[in-house]
Amino acid sequence: MWKFGKRSGVSVASALALAISIVPAAAAQKEFSFSASANDRLAKKLNIPIYFTVPSSTWADLPKSFDTTDVLLDFKHPDALKSNSDAGLRLVVTPRSGMSARLAKSGIFQTGDILLSFRSEWGGAGAYPNVQMGISHTGLAYIKDGKLRNIDNPLNEEYLGRNMVADLTSAHYKDVKFIHVIRPRNLTDTDRANIIAWATRLNANAKTVYPKEIKFNDDYNAPKYKPGHSLNFVQHLAQIALGQKPSGVLDEYCSEFVWSLLALRKCDPDKTADSFKSARVPSCVNAPMTPLVATGNAVPNAGRSSRIGLADGPLTVIDQLKIPADDKKKLLESVFVENPAGLKKMSEGHRKVAQEMQSRFETLKDYYLGVSGGSAVQRLRARLIRSAFNVAVPENYSPTSYLLNTLLPKNNSNRTMDYVATIVIE
Repeated sequence: MWKFGKRSGVSVASALALAISIVPAAAAQKEFSFSASANDRLAKKLNIPIYFTVPSSTWADLPKSFDTTDVLLDFKHPDALKSNSDAGLRLVVTPRSGMSARLAKSGIFQTGDILLSFRSEWGGAGAYPNVQMGISHTGLAYIKDGKLRNIDNPLNEEYLGRNMVADLTSAHYKDVKFIHVIRPRNLTDTDRANIIAWATRLNANAKTVYPKEIKFNDDYNAPKYKPGHSLNFVQHLAQIALGQKPSGVLDEYCSEFVWSLLALRKCDPDKTADSFKSARVPSCVNAPMTPLVATGNAVPNAGRSSRIGLADGPLTVIDQLKIPADDKKKLLESVFVENPAGLKKMSEGHRKVAQEMQSRFETLKDYYLGVSGGSAVQRLRARLIRSAFNVAVPENYSPTSYLLNTLLPKNNSNRTMDYVATIVIE
């Protein structure tokens, strides 16, 4: 159900060069700021529905200024500006050439940040791409040798680049024009050092272990995580990274691989190597985020212990908008409108899944309308739909789930992620 393509188009950053006249040639102290003229041009180039943006409550606390040549912008969706609503994106507009070194030096990004490939052209393409909020892939960032590097599954050159250089220059990252960056909360310097160590080992051995020991799983509805069970699949990944040759092949999809790596953040591979030889999962293994249920209970009554669901992204964003009830209903309904022209912009694989899921997602429309201001009968039906989806769909960590986690209230006990920014690549 939650399976997660190629894009072409005019460069957003090139348009921004015309919109903003104060782009210095050398690095200078810069802040994220709003520009009305740039915002208008960005809105036309992005051409995304408002539910592909996020409220500022999701945003990570960052230093006030950064030493960079890149353009830093606070983007507000036009529909949010009209209604005085809080929905937008933080944008780091950067040329592709030298991007990895420049992003590492800027201080905006850190080891352990999650990279979400964002396909703006998915906006309005149909129920499936809309519910996924345009997110197609997950990678993990780490800073080493002065560059912002990536580690992804598949562990091949399509994602890691020629000779596994892993500096965002692979075929996948050359194709991507936008990357959402999500930060796990409370990572320590030691955690980041451990993440670098695990990522370095996997990148160095990628050609040896992939796909013989670890391979890609294209069934996003079959997570290894099982509530109440040990995280033995995380232990398996560590054993592969440590060269311990565990039996069997570990198949993980991209977002599950990232979840597993982050679960090793408390484990020093040098100091804990022997503990991974045991039949028991080492105590240092720790879940970075509780996997999401299919549909949560954060709308309409978000609280300290509420949960957000895999299908709740557009619903949560729309529910927070300051718009009349009739406009909100129309916007909720628009999430589920089939758009053949929009589907043509998706890759063949994603398009096939979207077409397959269109009819199955129809039930979700009643759920959306019921929990967000519906009648008593609609609310009852929404609760029944929620129960049915949660029984049918296992708890999961889809590519979109990391962004979804940031939509929970700041003080929510289940929130472990913050939105950093969206990289816009020239």
